[in-house]
Amino acid sequence: MTAEYYTRLDSPVGRLLLTADADGALTSLSVPGQKGRRAVQDGWLPDAGPFRAAAQQLAAYFAGELKEFRLPLSAHGTEFRERVWAALDELPYGATTAYGEIAARIGAPRAAVRAVGTAIGANPLLIVRPCHRVIGANGSMTGYAGGIERKVWLLTLEGALNRSADQDRPSATAAHIGHHPM
Repeated sequence: MTAEYYTRLDSPVGRLLLTADADGALTSLSVPGQKGRRAVQDGWLPDAGPFRAAAQQLAAYFAGELKEFRLPLSAHGTEFRERVWAALDELPYGATTAYGEIAARIGAPRAAVRAVGTAIGANPLLIVRPCHRVIGANGSMTGYAGGIERKVWLLTLEGALNRSADQDRPSATAAHIGHHPM
């Protein structure tokens, strides 16, 4: 078994659990109450060292100062999932897209929309691999492993959703709707 490192970071969307491999590549980023969330395993090493860049970039993102993460990522899935995740990596800050558009980007047939949704739901790198930017074809806020409240909060932070002119960023307390402790 290869070494796995972990750390926890406080954020406006709850306490994050980050994991990394022995090379320091981020392998997962989970939020409290997340569907399919990873849990710390026996033998994992608590070490904030491999996560310094991630912590700095996440803080800048939540402050509205960072639009693109530049971190080594190492998440493994089926060939189809990895194609879907690569398409997520291309979604620009502040933009949204639909599941069908992701299917088209990877050359999958329209009938593959459900499989695309399943692959997006299996994304182990919430926030840094922006699955929150995928919405329903009709603009609806569809499933998000981290919870719809967090999805809305992240999209509002990025300016992808309408908000009042006097609101620069969503409040930190808004993110704690449905907050579950680790």
